[in-house]
Amino acid sequence: MDAQTDTRNDQPHHAVHYVNRVGWLRATVLGANDGIVSTASLMTGIAASGADGQAILLTGIAALVAGAMSMAAGEYVSVSAQSDTERADLAKEKKALATQPHAEWVELRDIYVDRGLTPDLAGQVAQQLMAADALGAHARDELGISDLATARPVQAALASAMSFAAGAAPPVIVAAMVPTGSAIIAIVSLCMLCLALLGYIGARLGGAQVGRSMGRTLFWGALAMAVTAGAGHLFGAAI
Repeated sequence: MDAQTDTRNDQPHHAVHYVNRVGWLRATVLGANDGIVSTASLMTGIAASGADGQAILLTGIAALVAGAMSMAAGEYVSVSAQSDTERADLAKEKKALATQPHAEWVELRDIYVDRGLTPDLAGQVAQQLMAADALGAHARDELGISDLATARPVQAALASAMSFAAGAAPPVIVAAMVPTGSAIIAIVSLCMLCLALLGYIGARLGGAQVGRSMGRTLFWGALAMAVTAGAGHLFGAAI
């Protein structure tokens, strides 16, 4: 029994860490939250101005389409800029490894010394890692570029666009189903429910505190809708 227990304990342990999800989770939560808040805020602002049901619905549809495209374009451009920077740094590091390998070994060794290894052990680790994959070792430990942090523009753009559209859909659907007089209450109520659900899901997937995550999504969503509705009422009355 003891031998079997020892054998089981020697099995490799493959833990699933929350940080492995950070790339797509950030873009997804951001897109969905923006879709809910911006679309619902625009629609409540238009509704508070005294517009009819058709205008409210058209505002929601326009916000959904424009917002999804804007999120996709923005994510693609920003993440592409990050990717360009990473490629430039890797090319610079590759050139340095080819022209001055000893200096690069010293640089990598010093990094490990700063992390707590003795100079002799740090030198051995640096030598072995550079022998296996010099560019990969410097990319990871000097530049901070890893598989988890590598920029993926297309993935980020698609995730943001789809999550924005998913977030923007509920207020548009409810606007198409309820009478004009009940539009504000219905849109705000449904979107607050969606924001609470988004905060809960984001917290569970990211390993965060559920109450804190739900609280901040509800607070900022409610504030955005309240301010926009107030502006719509004010300018609607003035016009």
